[in-house]
Amino acid sequence: MDRLRHRLASGGASGQNAGSLHFQIERRFLENGPALAEQASRVLALNRLAIQDWRALDQQFGPAMEIVMHGGLMVAESDAEVALIERKAAREAEFGVPTELLDGAGVAAIAPYLSPGIRAATWLADEGHANPRTITRLLAARAIESGAEVRSHTRLADVGRSASGFQVTLASGEGREQVRADRVLLATGAATMRTGVLFNLHLPVFPAGLTMTATERTAPMIGHLVQHVGRRLSMKQAESGNILIGGGWASRLQRADTGFDLSRPATINPEALRANLKAAADTVPGVAALNIIRSWTGIVALTADQLPLVGAVSRVPGLYVAAGGSGFTLGPTFARLLAAEMAGECGGDGELALFSPDRFDHLNGFMG
Repeated sequence: MDRLRHRLASGGASGQNAGSLHFQIERRFLENGPALAEQASRVLALNRLAIQDWRALDQQFGPAMEIVMHGGLMVAESDAEVALIERKAAREAEFGVPTELLDGAGVAAIAPYLSPGIRAATWLADEGHANPRTITRLLAARAIESGAEVRSHTRLADVGRSASGFQVTLASGEGREQVRADRVLLATGAATMRTGVLFNLHLPVFPAGLTMTATERTAPMIGHLVQHVGRRLSMKQAESGNILIGGGWASRLQRADTGFDLSRPATINPEALRANLKAAADTVPGVAALNIIRSWTGIVALTADQLPLVGAVSRVPGLYVAAGGSGFTLGPTFARLLAAEMAGECGGDGELALFSPDRFDHLNGFMG
């Protein structure tokens, strides 16, 4: 197969996210009540697999991946937050995730850079971070070496059914081209709902704009992934010395006549940015002395129940979807499991069953 000229901009969430490898139950699942937290805890079985997959990538690619897995802390300050991480740690233990509950002294021993106001934390030695822009390019290059064909600046214009599967129309600056495929995987991120229309489907994946910030380079300060259970905050220090600050603070999606314009980057929300930076300085006081060199936005994809949408679409045989939250942390694991399923090596009732698109099939009951 011809290997086309390619230029990967990593312009979507795959290249614009903050690169956290968070295998504890995420804060976003904990802040919306016990029912969602209980459902999200079932993701932990996949998190265990993801830890293994990231370690395998580190061994396969070496330092070029910029994978760092030196541990992660989810910190708590108030009585309510301490109780929350205690319940979280108990659920993680049930699913075999080796989270350790630390008191204030234990936290200070591991992470003396944290505020003395931190009263407790959960510690997972396998957490860390990686460079999403580097990883996207490395994996694409390896795919091309293996015979894959990568096309940038190309959109999915139309889809029809054929005797052997699908007749897909691709559009680029060079014109339109039709490609036949037995199976199709939609991994279109925040545009999944739009691309689902081409298959006559409602795929309930919604765009959300988030904000990330990088400080100037500094001497080693933060040796772990740091998250706050009660405040929207994630922090880590890159290999270059920059401290990356995020945690789910909103940016503003740009609008078009018919909805949100996903072709343009979201814009910074100054109030959210200030609140994010305050949370960072309150949690790691040393960052208050650093200059901010860059803030940027990214558009992520979320489902109504906040669980990823991954697996086969029974209503459209041959169609598979991979979208939704935790796409960076769980991406390599989703890819491995989906590849096996698409190749007929396993059924859809295994590790991916929880994320099946068929859980929203009721939305398509009248679509034909």
